[in-house]
Amino acid sequence: MGKVTEHADEADYPSAVYSWYVVGVLTLTYTVSFIDRQIMALMIEPIKRDLAITDTQVSLLIGLAFAVFYTLLGIPIARLADRHSRRVVIAAGVTIWCVMTALCGLARNYTQLFVARIGVGVGEAALSPSALSMLSDYFPKRTRGRAVAVYNTGITLGTGLAMIVGGQLVERISNAPPVMLPVVGELFAWQTMFILVGLPGLVMAILMVTVREPKRRERLPTAEGESQHLALKTVLLFLGSRFRMYGTHFLGMSTVAILAYGLFAWIPTMFVRTWGWSIGDVGLAYGCVTLAAGPLAAVLASVLGERLSARGHEDAQMRAALISVCIGIVGAIGAALSPTPWMAVLMLLPASVGTTAATASGLSALMTVTPNQMRAQASACYYLVVNLLGLTLGPTGIAIFTDYVFKDSGALRYSVASVSALAGIFAAVFLTLNLKHYRKEFVESQSWSTALGERG
Repeated sequence: MGKVTEHADEADYPSAVYSWYVVGVLTLTYTVSFIDRQIMALMIEPIKRDLAITDTQVSLLIGLAFAVFYTLLGIPIARLADRHSRRVVIAAGVTIWCVMTALCGLARNYTQLFVARIGVGVGEAALSPSALSMLSDYFPKRTRGRAVAVYNTGITLGTGLAMIVGGQLVERISNAPPVMLPVVGELFAWQTMFILVGLPGLVMAILMVTVREPKRRERLPTAEGESQHLALKTVLLFLGSRFRMYGTHFLGMSTVAILAYGLFAWIPTMFVRTWGWSIGDVGLAYGCVTLAAGPLAAVLASVLGERLSARGHEDAQMRAALISVCIGIVGAIGAALSPTPWMAVLMLLPASVGTTAATASGLSALMTVTPNQMRAQASACYYLVVNLLGLTLGPTGIAIFTDYVFKDSGALRYSVASVSALAGIFAAVFLTLNLKHYRKEFVESQSWSTALGERG
């Protein structure tokens, strides 16, 4: 079987300058999505007070309302992305989630706010499967990991900004007077915040006009040698026939998500309960750590992946994910068990860098071994598993340890350490098992490029 040379493989791709412009637009869009997603977690108390709801009801707004529809609708939306213009799918999604975030600010009761949060999840479901598929067509395999790593910094950028801004708001929002608007009427401070956060994001939908739909590459050919659009059933059969690789990949990355979402949910409260910090102080410190972690994780993921690849490792990206998550585990456990708050802040940096870099490497690896015309649907399946497990077992697992194992709210730090250790063990096991199966699928994926290169 002949090989396509590196130059032949990269010659037909768009210019590097424009490709990185696209990365910038998609990363900024991802950042906006995480600001809209995370901001509610830091406005819990005023929302509870003004709507007279319980902690459980608030948790359903943060988790169930967003996560279930975000994950389940990701697959049908991804089918559109695999068959039609991905930039149009993204622009529509951005418009939906920004409008629905603003509508959260107009909600007059719990039901209306729940429905608005569902809408936020529906809109955000359109972004990542489409964006990852586009990036795979803008960048060759050699540099694709770097592009995906940069895109993935949107998580830390969005979360960091939400922490810093939201943390300061929580300090002031309880005593802020209501705002009166024409037609709409009286708004509470948290409602105003939803509107101010949601509407500016519509600029990103407009910016998608400047992003060109790239030529689809590395498509799985039919028996007649032509590439084809694939039904969801075909995609599921493809994934199922390679269940050892995709199964260990999805489960390994799910445990990374459990660790990351658990930290996002409980680190602020851990500082409050353990060291008596205010939400404003925690938000500022953790937000700065998260902002710094984004670019550092992008560098770590790309450098590890490219160096391992240069050494001839066909599983370079998955090896990079394994190394990165080990760094994240050490940081998370160290932060939870630190004797001082500032040492804990310092340990949060490797915790955030490691989990973010692992996620970026794992996503890049997934795109590499998945045929073009099923990448969006495959990544939607990935997000279905990863987000359902991560958003539920991460925050809830820590709460279960606090309530039923330690039975002491002051022992939250030990719950964080326990879940971090367990997630780390499972992540290491699943990702290590994945390496052998990934190498096999990587070799198969090379044959698609070779076949298409020979026909071209």
